[in-house]
Amino acid sequence: MAQKKHHRYRIQFAKRGTIRFTSHLDLHRTWERTLRRAKVPLAYSQGFNPRPKMNQSPALPLGCTSECEAVDIWLEEERTLDSIQHDVEQVVPEGLQILSVLEVNPRAPSLQSQTVAIEYAVILDPPPPRDELQRSVHAVVEAKKLPRHWRGKDYDLRPLIESLEIARQGMGRPILRMILSAREGATGRPEEVIASLGLDPTYARIHRTRLILDSE
Repeated sequence: MAQKKHHRYRIQFAKRGTIRFTSHLDLHRTWERTLRRAKVPLAYSQGFNPRPKMNQSPALPLGCTSECEAVDIWLEEERTLDSIQHDVEQVVPEGLQILSVLEVNPRAPSLQSQTVAIEYAVILDPPPPRDELQRSVHAVVEAKKLPRHWRGKDYDLRPLIESLEIARQGMGRPILRMILSAREGATGRPEEVIASLGLDPTYARIHRTRLILDSE
């Protein structure tokens, strides 16, 4: 018997407010519930424990906001992009804003494997003096190595930083803009970059602004 054709769609969304403290795994469950409530005809995996066919963009660090998150879903029947967006918007939890819905090649690689880098904007609070911050940024950019320790492992942060700059002033505070590697086994974390500048990431407002895919 021929396998039934499934249709793949990408829901692009923003994540703000208190839902930014929802973990990647819990957000996946949230999307499952939301799509069921929206009565979207989800396709399911085969086997003894069928699960909805869907995958998300790379995990957003807990507590961070984003304007470029995405979840890919597979449906058993073709739907218009507008109808998917309309139905999901009626039931989506507070803090998740649907930005657009796109049709995607069902055979394309997963979102995570397509993502090669991620851009972040960071507001520092309290802000350090601009000259001091500029010196710290210059030191990190010019460094040959940036030894760091994460979850019991030592690694070099420097090759994971593709760019780092003070972009502009925002609300009287300097804004850091950084592009970090997001390849498998080589993913930069914005809070580690902030710590490498000699700053406390606890008081930084980290916002994800762009996913950079290998097709770009």
